[in-house]
Amino acid sequence: MPAPLPSHEEQLLAIIVTLQQQINTMLLHQQGSRIEVARPQVFSGKMEEVSTFINVARLYIRMKMMEEAATTQVAWVLSYVQGGVVEAWKDNLLDELAKGESEVDTVEKLFTKIRNDFGETSEEERKIEQLRTIEQGGRTCNEYVQEFKKVTRGSSYEGRPLIKEFKRGLSGAIRRKLAEAEEPLSTIGEWQERAVRLDRNQRQSRAEERMLGRNVARPGGNVQPKGGSYRGRGGQITQRWGDNGGGYRRGGDMLNRGGYQSGPQRDPNAIDVDRGIGEDRKCYYCGKFGHMAQNCWNRNKVRVAETPQESAKENGGQ
Repeated sequence: MPAPLPSHEEQLLAIIVTLQQQINTMLLHQQGSRIEVARPQVFSGKMEEVSTFINVARLYIRMKMMEEAATTQVAWVLSYVQGGVVEAWKDNLLDELAKGESEVDTVEKLFTKIRNDFGETSEEERKIEQLRTIEQGGRTCNEYVQEFKKVTRGSSYEGRPLIKEFKRGLSGAIRRKLAEAEEPLSTIGEWQERAVRLDRNQRQSRAEERMLGRNVARPGGNVQPKGGSYRGRGGQITQRWGDNGGGYRRGGDMLNRGGYQSGPQRDPNAIDVDRGIGEDRKCYYCGKFGHMAQNCWNRNKVRVAETPQESAKENGGQ
Protein backbone atom coordinates (compact mmCIF):
# COMPACT_ATOMS: atom_id res chain seq x y z
CA MET A 1 0.00 0.00 0.00
CA PRO A 2 1.58 3.33 -1.01
CA ALA A 3 2.44 5.83 1.72
CA PRO A 4 -0.07 8.59 2.20
CA LEU A 5 0.79 11.92 0.64
CA PRO A 6 1.72 14.70 3.07
CA SER A 7 -1.03 17.09 3.90
CA HIS A 8 -1.06 20.64 2.70
CA GLU A 9 0.08 21.90 6.12
CA GLU A 10 3.02 19.52 6.20
CA GLN A 11 4.13 20.67 2.75
CA LEU A 12 4.01 24.30 3.84
CA LEU A 13 5.99 23.49 6.98
CA ALA A 14 8.72 21.75 4.98
CA ILE A 15 8.95 24.73 2.63
CA ILE A 16 9.28 27.12 5.57
CA VAL A 17 12.10 25.07 7.12
CA THR A 18 13.96 24.99 3.80
CA LEU A 19 13.59 28.73 3.38
CA GLN A 20 14.85 29.36 6.91
CA GLN A 21 17.92 27.23 6.28
CA GLN A 22 18.64 29.14 3.07
CA ILE A 23 18.21 32.48 4.85
CA ASN A 24 20.57 31.45 7.64
CA THR A 25 23.16 30.35 5.08
CA MET A 26 22.88 33.67 3.27
CA LEU A 27 23.22 35.63 6.52
CA LEU A 28 26.33 33.70 7.51
CA HIS A 29 27.81 34.29 4.06
CA GLN A 30 27.07 38.02 4.28
CA GLN A 31 28.57 38.27 7.77
CA GLY A 32 31.72 36.49 6.62
CA SER A 33 32.06 38.79 3.61
CA ARG A 34 32.09 41.86 5.88
CA ILE A 35 35.05 40.56 7.91
CA GLU A 36 38.41 41.70 6.64
CA VAL A 37 40.76 38.75 6.24
CA ALA A 38 44.34 39.03 5.07
CA ARG A 39 45.24 37.35 1.83
CA PRO A 40 48.42 35.25 1.57
CA GLN A 41 51.61 36.65 0.10
CA VAL A 42 52.85 35.24 -3.19
CA PHE A 43 54.59 31.91 -2.59
CA SER A 44 57.92 31.66 -4.44
CA GLY A 45 58.95 28.21 -3.24
CA LYS A 46 61.26 29.30 -0.40
CA MET A 47 61.16 26.85 2.48
CA GLU A 48 60.87 29.60 5.10
CA GLU A 49 57.63 30.77 3.42
CA VAL A 50 55.83 27.39 3.47
CA SER A 51 54.22 27.45 6.92
CA THR A 52 53.11 31.08 6.74
CA PHE A 53 51.64 30.70 3.24
CA ILE A 54 49.64 27.59 4.16
CA ASN A 55 48.30 29.04 7.42
CA VAL A 56 47.17 32.34 5.87
CA ALA A 57 45.59 30.64 2.83
CA ARG A 58 43.76 28.12 5.02
CA LEU A 59 42.37 30.87 7.25
CA TYR A 60 41.15 32.90 4.27
CA ILE A 61 39.37 29.89 2.77
CA ARG A 62 37.62 29.12 6.06
CA MET A 63 36.42 32.71 6.43
CA LYS A 64 35.58 33.55 2.81
CA MET A 65 35.41 30.49 0.57
CA MET A 66 33.83 27.63 2.51
CA GLU A 67 30.87 27.57 0.11
CA GLU A 68 33.08 27.35 -2.95
CA ALA A 69 33.80 24.08 -4.73
CA ALA A 70 37.01 22.20 -3.96
CA THR A 71 38.36 22.79 -7.47
CA THR A 72 37.79 26.54 -7.05
CA GLN A 73 39.67 26.55 -3.75
CA VAL A 74 42.61 24.66 -5.29
CA ALA A 75 42.75 27.03 -8.25
CA TRP A 76 42.63 30.07 -5.93
CA VAL A 77 45.59 28.79 -3.89
CA LEU A 78 47.60 28.01 -7.04
CA SER A 79 47.02 31.57 -8.26
CA TYR A 80 49.36 32.72 -5.45
CA VAL A 81 52.10 30.27 -6.46
CA GLN A 82 54.39 32.28 -8.73
CA GLY A 83 57.99 32.75 -9.82
CA GLY A 84 61.14 30.71 -10.37
CA VAL A 85 61.17 26.96 -9.94
CA VAL A 86 57.74 26.95 -8.30
CA GLU A 87 56.18 28.28 -11.53
CA ALA A 88 57.21 25.15 -13.42
CA TRP A 89 55.97 23.04 -10.50
CA LYS A 90 52.56 24.73 -10.74
CA ASP A 91 52.34 24.23 -14.53
CA ASN A 92 53.05 20.51 -14.15
CA LEU A 93 50.39 20.21 -11.45
CA LEU A 94 47.79 22.03 -13.56
CA ASP A 95 48.50 19.68 -16.47
CA GLU A 96 48.02 16.65 -14.21
CA LEU A 97 44.76 18.11 -12.87
CA ALA A 98 43.49 18.75 -16.39
CA LYS A 99 44.28 15.14 -17.40
CA GLY A 100 42.84 13.69 -14.19
CA GLU A 101 46.23 12.23 -13.25
CA SER A 102 46.70 14.10 -9.97
CA GLU A 103 45.45 13.04 -6.56
CA VAL A 104 45.12 16.67 -5.44
CA ASP A 105 41.33 16.98 -5.40
CA THR A 106 40.99 19.07 -2.22
CA VAL A 107 42.78 22.12 -0.91
CA GLU A 108 44.12 20.22 2.11
CA LYS A 109 45.81 17.70 -0.19
CA LEU A 110 47.31 20.64 -2.05
CA PHE A 111 48.69 22.04 1.22
CA THR A 112 50.20 18.63 2.03
CA LYS A 113 51.88 18.46 -1.39
CA ILE A 114 53.31 21.98 -0.98
CA ARG A 115 54.68 21.08 2.44
CA ASN A 116 56.21 17.82 1.21
CA ASP A 117 57.82 19.36 -1.89
CA PHE A 118 59.08 22.63 -0.43
CA GLY A 119 59.12 22.29 3.34
CA GLU A 120 59.11 19.74 6.14
CA THR A 121 62.49 17.97 5.80
CA SER A 122 64.22 21.09 4.52
CA GLU A 123 62.54 23.11 7.27
CA GLU A 124 64.01 20.83 9.93
CA GLU A 125 67.48 21.16 8.45
CA ARG A 126 67.10 24.95 8.37
CA LYS A 127 66.07 24.97 12.04
CA ILE A 128 69.12 22.91 13.00
CA GLU A 129 71.41 25.28 11.08
CA GLN A 130 69.88 28.29 12.84
CA LEU A 131 70.24 26.57 16.19
CA ARG A 132 73.95 26.05 15.61
CA THR A 133 74.60 29.69 14.69
CA ILE A 134 72.26 31.73 16.90
CA GLU A 135 74.03 33.92 19.50
CA GLN A 136 73.03 36.38 22.20
CA GLY A 137 75.30 39.18 21.01
CA GLY A 138 74.32 42.57 22.41
CA ARG A 139 70.74 41.56 23.18
CA THR A 140 69.32 40.79 26.60
CA CYS A 141 69.35 37.15 27.62
CA ASN A 142 65.55 37.11 27.63
CA GLU A 143 65.47 38.14 23.96
CA TYR A 144 68.01 35.44 23.16
CA VAL A 145 65.96 32.81 25.04
CA GLN A 146 62.76 33.71 23.17
CA GLU A 147 64.45 33.39 19.77
CA PHE A 148 66.16 30.18 20.88
CA LYS A 149 62.77 28.66 21.82
CA LYS A 150 61.31 29.69 18.47
CA VAL A 151 64.18 28.10 16.53
CA THR A 152 64.07 24.97 18.71
CA ARG A 153 60.49 24.20 17.63
CA GLY A 154 60.65 21.93 14.62
CA SER A 155 64.22 20.77 15.23
CA SER A 156 65.22 17.35 16.49
CA TYR A 157 67.43 18.73 19.29
CA GLU A 158 66.66 17.84 22.90
CA GLY A 159 68.40 16.98 26.16
CA ARG A 160 72.12 17.65 26.58
CA PRO A 161 72.78 18.58 22.90
CA LEU A 162 70.11 21.27 23.18
CA ILE A 163 71.60 22.60 26.44
CA LYS A 164 75.05 22.63 24.85
CA GLU A 165 73.84 24.76 21.92
CA PHE A 166 72.07 27.13 24.31
CA LYS A 167 75.20 27.66 26.41
CA ARG A 168 77.33 28.14 23.30
CA GLY A 169 75.23 31.10 22.17
CA LEU A 170 75.31 32.93 25.51
CA SER A 171 77.57 35.90 26.15
CA GLY A 172 80.92 35.06 27.76
CA ALA A 173 80.13 36.77 31.08
CA ILE A 174 76.84 34.87 31.59
CA ARG A 175 78.41 31.59 30.50
CA ARG A 176 81.21 31.96 33.07
CA LYS A 177 78.75 32.74 35.86
CA LEU A 178 76.70 29.68 34.96
CA ALA A 179 79.85 27.55 35.13
CA GLU A 180 80.57 28.89 38.63
CA ALA A 181 77.12 27.96 39.96
CA GLU A 182 77.18 25.30 42.65
CA GLU A 183 73.67 23.93 42.14
CA PRO A 184 73.55 21.48 39.19
CA LEU A 185 70.95 22.09 36.47
CA SER A 186 69.33 19.29 34.50
CA THR A 187 66.70 20.73 32.10
CA ILE A 188 66.91 23.36 29.39
CA GLY A 189 64.20 25.35 31.17
CA GLU A 190 66.34 25.62 34.32
CA TRP A 191 69.36 26.78 32.32
CA GLN A 192 67.31 29.41 30.52
CA GLU A 193 65.70 30.68 33.72
CA ARG A 194 69.02 31.05 35.55
CA ALA A 195 70.71 32.70 32.57
CA VAL A 196 67.92 35.29 32.32
CA ARG A 197 68.14 36.02 36.05
CA LEU A 198 71.92 36.45 35.97
CA ASP A 199 71.75 38.72 32.93
CA ARG A 200 69.03 40.86 34.54
CA ASN A 201 71.00 41.23 37.79
CA GLN A 202 74.15 42.16 35.90
CA ARG A 203 72.38 44.83 33.85
CA GLN A 204 70.67 46.28 36.93
CA SER A 205 74.01 46.46 38.76
CA ARG A 206 75.61 48.33 35.86
CA ALA A 207 72.68 50.74 35.69
CA GLU A 208 72.93 51.50 39.42
CA GLU A 209 76.67 52.13 39.16
CA ARG A 210 76.12 54.57 36.32
CA MET A 211 73.34 56.31 38.21
CA LEU A 212 75.30 56.65 41.44
CA GLY A 213 78.49 57.60 39.59
CA ARG A 214 80.64 55.23 41.58
CA ASN A 215 84.39 55.64 41.26
CA VAL A 216 86.51 52.73 42.35
CA ALA A 217 89.84 53.87 43.84
CA ARG A 218 93.00 52.22 42.60
CA PRO A 219 94.82 49.89 45.00
CA GLY A 220 97.04 51.97 47.31
CA GLY A 221 95.69 55.27 45.96
CA ASN A 222 93.90 58.09 47.68
CA VAL A 223 90.40 59.27 46.86
CA GLN A 224 90.67 63.05 46.84
CA PRO A 225 87.63 65.26 47.40
CA LYS A 226 87.04 68.63 45.78
CA GLY A 227 88.18 71.19 48.32
CA GLY A 228 88.89 70.56 51.98
CA SER A 229 91.72 68.33 53.12
CA TYR A 230 92.66 64.68 53.14
CA ARG A 231 95.26 62.46 54.73
CA GLY A 232 97.59 61.02 52.14
CA ARG A 233 100.37 58.47 52.37
CA GLY A 234 102.54 58.74 55.42
CA GLY A 235 99.77 60.47 57.40
CA GLN A 236 100.62 63.95 56.11
CA ILE A 237 97.74 66.40 55.91
CA THR A 238 97.29 68.07 52.56
CA GLN A 239 94.83 70.90 51.94
CA ARG A 240 93.20 71.55 48.60
CA TRP A 241 91.03 74.46 47.55
CA GLY A 242 89.07 75.12 44.40
CA ASP A 243 87.36 72.65 42.11
CA ASN A 244 89.37 73.00 38.94
CA GLY A 245 92.05 75.58 39.68
CA GLY A 246 94.26 76.42 42.62
CA GLY A 247 96.59 73.91 44.10
CA TYR A 248 97.53 71.99 47.21
CA ARG A 249 99.24 73.08 50.41
CA ARG A 250 101.30 70.45 52.15
CA GLY A 251 103.39 71.31 55.19
CA GLY A 252 103.37 75.02 54.24
CA ASP A 253 104.66 74.48 50.69
CA MET A 254 102.63 75.23 47.59
CA LEU A 255 102.37 72.57 44.86
CA ASN A 256 101.60 73.43 41.24
CA ARG A 257 98.10 72.98 39.85
CA GLY A 258 97.15 69.34 39.46
CA GLY A 259 100.59 68.23 40.62
CA TYR A 260 101.28 65.31 42.92
CA GLN A 261 104.82 64.97 44.14
CA SER A 262 106.03 61.43 43.94
CA GLY A 263 108.14 61.71 47.14
CA PRO A 264 108.18 63.62 50.43
CA GLN A 265 108.96 67.35 50.54
CA ARG A 266 112.68 68.18 50.53
CA ASP A 267 114.14 70.06 53.46
CA PRO A 268 116.20 73.00 52.14
CA ASN A 269 118.58 72.62 55.14
CA ALA A 270 119.20 68.90 54.56
CA ILE A 271 122.51 67.64 53.23
CA ASP A 272 122.44 67.11 49.48
CA VAL A 273 123.84 63.65 48.87
CA ASP A 274 123.94 64.37 45.14
CA ARG A 275 126.06 67.47 45.65
CA GLY A 276 128.83 67.72 43.12
CA ILE A 277 126.64 66.52 40.24
CA GLY A 278 126.00 69.49 38.03
CA GLU A 279 127.40 72.04 40.52
CA ASP A 280 128.31 74.28 37.64
CA ARG A 281 124.66 74.63 36.63
CA LYS A 282 123.06 77.96 37.51
CA CYS A 283 119.41 78.41 38.39
CA TYR A 284 117.82 81.13 36.29
CA TYR A 285 115.15 81.64 38.92
CA CYS A 286 117.12 82.29 42.11
CA GLY A 287 120.56 82.84 40.57
CA LYS A 288 122.25 80.13 42.61
CA PHE A 289 124.40 77.26 41.37
CA GLY A 290 123.93 73.53 41.77
CA HIS A 291 120.45 73.11 40.33
CA MET A 292 118.19 74.15 37.48
CA ALA A 293 115.17 76.46 37.53
CA GLN A 294 112.68 73.59 37.13
CA ASN A 295 114.07 72.01 40.34
CA CYS A 296 114.35 75.28 42.29
CA TRP A 297 112.90 74.90 45.78
CA ASN A 298 112.52 78.64 46.18
CA ARG A 299 110.24 78.80 43.16
CA ASN A 300 107.32 77.02 44.77
CA LYS A 301 108.01 78.13 48.30
CA VAL A 302 105.13 79.98 49.93
CA ARG A 303 106.32 82.93 51.98
CA VAL A 304 103.79 83.85 54.57
CA ALA A 305 105.67 86.96 55.73
CA GLU A 306 108.98 88.62 54.85
CA THR A 307 110.96 90.89 57.22
CA PRO A 308 113.00 93.86 55.95
CA GLN A 309 116.21 92.07 57.01
CA GLU A 310 115.35 88.96 54.94
CA SER A 311 114.48 91.08 51.97
CA ALA A 312 117.79 92.98 52.21
CA LYS A 313 119.70 89.70 52.58
CA GLU A 314 118.19 88.20 49.43
CA ASN A 315 118.81 91.39 47.46
CA GLY A 316 122.56 91.23 48.24
CA GLY A 317 122.56 93.48 51.30
CA GLN A 318 121.14 96.47 49.44
